[in-house]
Amino acid sequence: MALGHRMKTLAWVGIASLCLGATWAVPAKKERKKVEKPKPDLVLNENLDLDNYDMTLDSYGDIMDLNNYEELYDYGDLAPKVEVGTLAPRPKDHGALPELGTAAPTPKLKPLATTNPTHPAPLGLNTAQGLPSCLRCLCIRTSVYCDDTDLEHIPPLPPDTTYLYARFNRIGAIRAGDFMGLKKLKRIDLTSNSISWADVDAFRLLPSLQELILPENRLTALPELPRSIVRLDARLNRIPSAGLRPEAFQDLTQLQFLHLSDNQLDYIPAPLPESLRSLHLQNNNIQTMHEDTFCNSQDQSHIRRALEDIRLDGNPINLSLFPNAYFCLPRLPTGRFF
Repeated sequence: MALGHRMKTLAWVGIASLCLGATWAVPAKKERKKVEKPKPDLVLNENLDLDNYDMTLDSYGDIMDLNNYEELYDYGDLAPKVEVGTLAPRPKDHGALPELGTAAPTPKLKPLATTNPTHPAPLGLNTAQGLPSCLRCLCIRTSVYCDDTDLEHIPPLPPDTTYLYARFNRIGAIRAGDFMGLKKLKRIDLTSNSISWADVDAFRLLPSLQELILPENRLTALPELPRSIVRLDARLNRIPSAGLRPEAFQDLTQLQFLHLSDNQLDYIPAPLPESLRSLHLQNNNIQTMHEDTFCNSQDQSHIRRALEDIRLDGNPINLSLFPNAYFCLPRLPTGRFF
Protein backbone atom coordinates (compact mmCIF):
# COMPACT_ATOMS: atom_id res chain seq x y z
CA MET A 1 0.00 0.00 0.00
CA ALA A 2 2.86 2.35 0.85
CA LEU A 3 4.63 1.46 -2.36
CA GLY A 4 1.64 2.37 -4.44
CA HIS A 5 1.29 5.67 -2.75
CA ARG A 6 4.95 6.49 -3.47
CA MET A 7 4.64 5.59 -7.15
CA LYS A 8 1.60 7.83 -7.43
CA THR A 9 3.51 10.74 -5.97
CA LEU A 10 6.42 10.27 -8.41
CA ALA A 11 3.97 10.25 -11.31
CA TRP A 12 2.57 13.61 -10.27
CA VAL A 13 6.07 15.00 -9.90
CA GLY A 14 6.97 13.87 -13.46
CA ILE A 15 3.85 15.41 -14.93
CA ALA A 16 4.60 18.69 -13.18
CA SER A 17 8.18 18.66 -14.48
CA LEU A 18 7.00 18.19 -18.04
CA CYS A 19 4.62 21.12 -17.70
CA LEU A 20 7.31 23.38 -16.30
CA GLY A 21 9.77 22.40 -19.07
CA ALA A 22 7.24 23.27 -21.77
CA THR A 23 6.62 26.63 -20.16
CA TRP A 24 10.33 27.41 -20.03
CA ALA A 25 10.80 26.38 -23.68
CA VAL A 26 8.44 29.11 -25.02
CA PRO A 27 10.59 32.14 -25.98
CA ALA A 28 9.55 35.38 -24.42
CA LYS A 29 8.50 38.18 -26.62
CA LYS A 30 11.02 40.98 -26.51
CA GLU A 31 9.62 44.40 -26.38
CA ARG A 32 11.10 46.82 -28.83
CA LYS A 33 12.61 49.61 -26.94
CA LYS A 34 12.68 52.98 -28.55
CA VAL A 35 16.21 54.30 -28.42
CA GLU A 36 16.24 58.00 -28.17
CA LYS A 37 19.17 59.89 -29.47
CA PRO A 38 20.80 62.10 -26.93
CA LYS A 39 20.01 65.70 -27.35
CA PRO A 40 23.21 67.11 -28.75
CA ASP A 41 22.53 70.67 -27.83
CA LEU A 42 22.45 69.85 -24.11
CA VAL A 43 25.71 67.96 -24.31
CA LEU A 44 27.30 70.46 -26.66
CA ASN A 45 26.52 73.52 -24.68
CA GLU A 46 26.66 72.18 -21.10
CA ASN A 47 29.90 74.09 -20.49
CA LEU A 48 28.61 77.34 -21.97
CA ASP A 49 28.50 80.23 -19.53
CA LEU A 50 25.41 82.16 -20.50
CA ASP A 51 26.10 84.89 -17.98
CA ASN A 52 29.29 85.89 -19.77
CA TYR A 53 28.14 85.00 -23.28
CA ASP A 54 29.88 87.14 -25.85
CA MET A 55 30.39 85.64 -29.32
CA THR A 56 33.18 87.23 -31.37
CA LEU A 57 35.19 86.16 -34.38
CA ASP A 58 37.94 84.99 -32.00
CA SER A 59 35.66 82.92 -29.73
CA TYR A 60 33.31 81.60 -32.40
CA GLY A 61 35.27 78.37 -32.84
CA ASP A 62 35.25 77.70 -29.07
CA ILE A 63 31.49 78.17 -28.67
CA MET A 64 30.24 76.36 -31.76
CA ASP A 65 31.86 73.05 -32.73
CA LEU A 66 31.10 72.51 -36.39
CA ASN A 67 33.09 69.29 -36.78
CA ASN A 68 30.10 67.07 -35.91
CA TYR A 69 27.45 69.39 -37.30
CA GLU A 70 26.22 66.88 -39.88
CA GLU A 71 26.02 64.11 -37.28
CA LEU A 72 23.83 66.12 -34.94
CA TYR A 73 21.05 66.71 -37.40
CA ASP A 74 19.34 64.08 -39.51
CA TYR A 75 17.57 65.52 -42.53
CA GLY A 76 16.55 62.18 -43.97
CA ASP A 77 12.87 62.65 -43.13
CA LEU A 78 12.78 65.90 -45.09
CA ALA A 79 13.75 64.32 -48.41
CA PRO A 80 10.80 64.45 -50.82
CA LYS A 81 9.36 61.12 -51.88
CA VAL A 82 9.19 60.72 -55.64
CA GLU A 83 7.22 57.89 -57.19
CA VAL A 84 8.80 56.70 -60.39
CA GLY A 85 6.59 55.58 -63.22
CA THR A 86 3.53 57.73 -62.51
CA LEU A 87 1.78 59.31 -65.47
CA ALA A 88 0.06 62.65 -65.81
CA PRO A 89 -3.75 62.46 -65.85
CA ARG A 90 -5.36 62.32 -69.25
CA PRO A 91 -7.25 65.42 -70.32
CA LYS A 92 -11.00 65.30 -70.15
CA ASP A 93 -11.27 66.76 -73.63
CA HIS A 94 -10.07 64.00 -75.95
CA GLY A 95 -10.12 66.42 -78.86
CA ALA A 96 -7.14 68.21 -77.35
CA LEU A 97 -4.92 65.20 -78.07
CA PRO A 98 -3.37 65.10 -81.57
CA GLU A 99 -4.08 62.03 -83.59
CA LEU A 100 -1.25 59.64 -84.23
CA GLY A 101 0.52 60.21 -87.51
CA THR A 102 -0.49 63.89 -87.82
CA ALA A 103 1.93 66.79 -87.45
CA ALA A 104 1.38 69.40 -84.79
CA PRO A 105 0.10 72.74 -86.15
CA THR A 106 2.71 75.48 -86.58
CA PRO A 107 2.18 78.30 -84.08
CA LYS A 108 1.48 81.74 -85.53
CA LEU A 109 4.21 84.27 -84.83
CA LYS A 110 3.25 87.71 -83.63
CA PRO A 111 4.66 90.68 -85.59
CA LEU A 112 7.71 92.30 -84.03
CA ALA A 113 7.07 95.42 -82.01
CA THR A 114 8.29 98.69 -83.44
CA THR A 115 11.55 100.05 -82.13
CA ASN A 116 11.27 102.41 -79.21
CA PRO A 117 13.18 105.58 -80.13
CA THR A 118 14.64 105.75 -76.62
CA HIS A 119 16.49 102.45 -77.08
CA PRO A 120 19.37 101.61 -79.39
CA ALA A 121 18.48 100.35 -82.82
CA PRO A 122 20.60 99.26 -85.80
CA LEU A 123 22.07 102.05 -87.87
CA GLY A 124 21.14 102.03 -91.52
CA LEU A 125 17.80 100.35 -90.84
CA ASN A 126 14.54 102.24 -90.52
CA THR A 127 12.34 102.39 -87.49
CA ALA A 128 8.57 102.71 -87.55
CA GLN A 129 8.95 106.46 -87.95
CA GLY A 130 11.19 106.01 -90.99
CA LEU A 131 14.22 107.45 -89.20
CA PRO A 132 17.71 105.98 -89.47
CA SER A 133 18.93 104.44 -86.24
CA CYS A 134 22.21 103.13 -84.81
CA LEU A 135 24.25 100.05 -85.57
CA ARG A 136 27.78 100.75 -84.36
CA CYS A 137 26.67 103.73 -82.28
CA LEU A 138 24.45 104.07 -79.26
CA CYS A 139 21.38 106.28 -79.63
CA ILE A 140 19.82 107.56 -76.42
CA ARG A 141 16.96 109.93 -77.11
CA THR A 142 18.54 112.69 -79.21
CA SER A 143 22.18 111.89 -78.33
CA VAL A 144 24.36 109.64 -80.49
CA TYR A 145 27.49 108.05 -78.96
CA CYS A 146 30.04 106.65 -81.42
CA ASP A 147 33.18 106.79 -79.27
CA ASP A 148 35.98 104.33 -80.04
CA THR A 149 34.11 102.33 -82.70
CA ASP A 150 36.74 102.46 -85.49
CA LEU A 151 34.63 104.79 -87.62
CA GLU A 152 36.29 106.11 -90.77
CA HIS A 153 33.56 108.60 -91.65
CA ILE A 154 30.53 110.26 -90.07
CA PRO A 155 27.68 107.70 -89.93
CA PRO A 156 24.10 108.51 -90.99
CA LEU A 157 22.34 110.26 -88.12
CA PRO A 158 18.68 110.58 -87.13
CA PRO A 159 17.19 113.95 -88.18
CA ASP A 160 16.47 114.89 -84.56
CA THR A 161 20.08 114.35 -83.38
CA THR A 162 21.08 117.05 -80.89
CA TYR A 163 24.44 115.80 -79.57
CA LEU A 164 27.03 113.74 -81.46
CA TYR A 165 30.05 112.15 -79.78
CA ALA A 166 32.39 110.39 -82.21
CA ARG A 167 35.68 110.56 -80.31
CA PHE A 168 38.70 108.27 -80.59
CA ASN A 169 38.00 107.00 -84.08
CA ARG A 170 39.73 107.08 -87.47
CA ILE A 171 37.61 109.67 -89.25
CA GLY A 172 39.78 111.36 -91.87
CA ALA A 173 37.52 114.00 -93.44
CA ILE A 174 34.27 115.91 -92.94
CA ARG A 175 32.13 116.04 -96.07
CA ALA A 176 29.56 118.68 -96.93
CA GLY A 177 26.64 116.28 -96.62
CA ASP A 178 27.65 114.58 -93.37
CA PHE A 179 25.40 116.84 -91.28
CA MET A 180 22.92 117.93 -93.93
CA GLY A 181 19.41 118.53 -92.60
CA LEU A 182 20.35 118.22 -88.93
CA LYS A 183 18.66 121.42 -87.83
CA LYS A 184 18.63 120.50 -84.13
CA LEU A 185 22.30 119.57 -83.85
CA LYS A 186 23.88 121.58 -81.00
CA ARG A 187 27.15 119.81 -80.22
CA ILE A 188 29.67 117.94 -82.35
CA ASP A 189 32.59 116.30 -80.54
CA LEU A 190 35.20 114.71 -82.84
CA THR A 191 38.11 114.64 -80.39
CA SER A 192 41.11 112.48 -81.26
CA ASN A 193 40.46 111.42 -84.83
CA SER A 194 42.57 111.75 -87.97
CA ILE A 195 40.64 114.61 -89.59
CA SER A 196 42.88 116.48 -92.01
CA TRP A 197 40.21 118.17 -94.11
CA ALA A 198 36.71 119.58 -93.65
CA ASP A 199 34.49 120.89 -96.42
CA VAL A 200 33.93 124.64 -96.28
CA ASP A 201 30.16 124.09 -95.89
CA ALA A 202 30.37 121.14 -93.49
CA PHE A 203 29.16 123.21 -90.50
CA ARG A 204 28.00 126.55 -91.93
CA LEU A 205 24.43 125.41 -92.60
CA LEU A 206 23.75 124.07 -89.10
CA PRO A 207 21.47 126.73 -87.56
CA SER A 208 21.54 125.35 -83.99
CA LEU A 209 25.23 124.40 -83.69
CA GLN A 210 26.71 125.84 -80.49
CA GLU A 211 29.73 123.66 -79.72
CA LEU A 212 32.27 122.38 -82.24
CA ILE A 213 34.98 120.31 -80.55
CA LEU A 214 37.86 119.22 -82.80
CA PRO A 215 41.04 118.80 -80.70
CA GLU A 216 43.75 116.23 -81.42
CA ASN A 217 43.26 116.01 -85.18
CA ARG A 218 45.30 116.96 -88.25
CA LEU A 219 43.40 119.99 -89.51
CA THR A 220 45.34 122.59 -91.51
CA ALA A 221 42.38 124.92 -92.07
CA LEU A 222 39.11 125.82 -90.39
CA PRO A 223 35.85 125.76 -92.39
CA GLU A 224 33.26 128.52 -92.20
CA LEU A 225 31.27 128.47 -88.98
CA PRO A 226 27.59 129.24 -88.29
CA ARG A 227 26.74 132.40 -86.36
CA SER A 228 25.15 130.34 -83.62
CA ILE A 229 28.52 128.96 -82.49
CA VAL A 230 29.35 129.53 -78.81
CA ARG A 231 32.40 127.33 -78.31
CA LEU A 232 35.11 126.38 -80.78
CA ASP A 233 37.83 124.00 -79.59
CA ALA A 234 40.45 123.17 -82.23
CA ARG A 235 43.45 122.57 -79.99
CA LEU A 236 46.31 120.26 -80.96
CA ASN A 237 45.94 120.54 -84.72
CA ARG A 238 48.21 121.91 -87.48
CA ILE A 239 46.38 125.11 -88.32
CA PRO A 240 48.57 128.04 -89.50
CA SER A 241 47.34 131.62 -89.72
CA ALA A 242 46.86 131.07 -93.47
CA GLY A 243 44.34 128.38 -92.62
CA LEU A 244 41.94 130.97 -91.13
CA ARG A 245 39.68 133.08 -93.33
CA PRO A 246 40.20 136.84 -92.99
CA GLU A 247 38.05 138.17 -90.15
CA ALA A 248 36.87 134.62 -89.57
CA PHE A 249 35.45 135.33 -86.08
CA GLN A 250 34.27 138.95 -86.35
CA ASP A 251 30.63 138.17 -87.15
CA LEU A 252 30.26 135.35 -84.65
CA THR A 253 28.37 137.40 -82.10
CA GLN A 254 27.56 134.38 -79.91
CA LEU A 255 31.16 133.10 -79.66
CA GLN A 256 32.40 132.95 -76.05
CA PHE A 257 35.18 130.34 -76.04
CA LEU A 258 37.86 130.25 -78.75
CA HIS A 259 40.57 127.68 -78.07
CA LEU A 260 43.29 127.35 -80.73
CA SER A 261 46.29 126.40 -78.62
CA ASP A 262 49.01 124.04 -79.86
CA ASN A 263 48.71 124.96 -83.53
CA GLN A 264 50.95 126.90 -85.93
CA LEU A 265 49.42 130.39 -85.74
CA ASP A 266 51.67 133.39 -86.48
CA TYR A 267 49.36 136.11 -85.15
CA ILE A 268 46.22 136.65 -83.07
CA PRO A 269 43.14 136.20 -85.28
CA ALA A 270 41.66 139.70 -84.87
CA PRO A 271 39.14 141.26 -84.89
CA LEU A 272 37.48 139.32 -82.12
CA PRO A 273 33.76 139.55 -81.23
CA GLU A 274 32.69 141.45 -78.12
CA SER A 275 30.99 138.30 -76.80
CA LEU A 276 34.34 136.51 -76.34
CA ARG A 277 35.16 135.45 -72.77
CA SER A 278 38.07 133.01 -73.18
CA LEU A 279 40.87 133.08 -75.77
CA HIS A 280 43.48 130.30 -75.62
CA LEU A 281 46.38 130.69 -78.07
CA GLN A 282 49.25 129.19 -76.05
CA ASN A 283 51.99 127.14 -77.69
CA ASN A 284 51.82 128.74 -81.14
CA ASN A 285 54.29 130.91 -83.03
CA ILE A 286 52.81 134.35 -82.31
CA GLN A 287 55.53 137.03 -82.27
CA THR A 288 53.69 140.34 -82.46
CA MET A 289 50.28 142.04 -82.15
CA HIS A 290 48.55 145.32 -82.99
CA GLU A 291 47.45 147.83 -80.38
CA ASP A 292 43.88 147.36 -81.60
CA THR A 293 43.94 143.59 -81.25
CA PHE A 294 41.87 143.68 -78.05
CA CYS A 295 41.01 147.36 -77.48
CA ASN A 296 39.90 150.30 -79.60
CA SER A 297 42.83 152.70 -79.41
CA GLN A 298 40.54 155.54 -80.57
CA ASP A 299 38.13 155.05 -77.65
CA GLN A 300 39.89 155.08 -74.26
CA SER A 301 36.58 154.55 -72.48
CA HIS A 302 36.08 151.21 -74.19
CA ILE A 303 36.10 148.33 -71.68
CA ARG A 304 35.81 144.63 -72.53
CA ARG A 305 34.46 143.20 -69.29
CA ALA A 306 33.70 139.76 -70.73
CA LEU A 307 37.21 138.92 -71.96
CA GLU A 308 38.88 137.78 -68.72
CA ASP A 309 40.87 134.77 -69.90
CA ILE A 310 43.65 135.29 -72.50
CA ARG A 311 46.42 132.70 -72.79
CA LEU A 312 49.51 133.62 -74.82
CA ASP A 313 52.11 131.65 -72.88
CA GLY A 314 54.33 129.36 -74.90
CA ASN A 315 54.67 131.94 -77.72
CA PRO A 316 57.83 133.89 -78.58
CA ILE A 317 55.99 137.24 -78.18
CA ASN A 318 57.14 139.68 -75.45
CA LEU A 319 53.89 141.15 -74.11
CA SER A 320 55.70 144.06 -72.40
CA LEU A 321 56.36 145.60 -75.82
CA PHE A 322 52.65 146.40 -76.29
CA PRO A 323 51.55 148.28 -73.15
CA ASN A 324 48.69 150.11 -74.89
CA ALA A 325 47.06 146.90 -76.11
CA TYR A 326 45.50 145.92 -72.77
CA PHE A 327 43.93 149.05 -71.27
CA CYS A 328 40.37 147.86 -71.94
CA LEU A 329 40.87 144.40 -70.45
CA PRO A 330 39.85 143.46 -66.87
CA ARG A 331 43.00 141.28 -66.62
CA LEU A 332 46.33 141.13 -68.36
CA PRO A 333 46.98 138.19 -70.71
CA THR A 334 48.99 135.24 -69.46
CA GLY A 335 52.38 135.15 -71.15
CA ARG A 336 55.91 136.48 -71.16
CA PHE A 337 56.44 140.12 -70.04
CA PHE A 338 60.22 140.35 -70.25
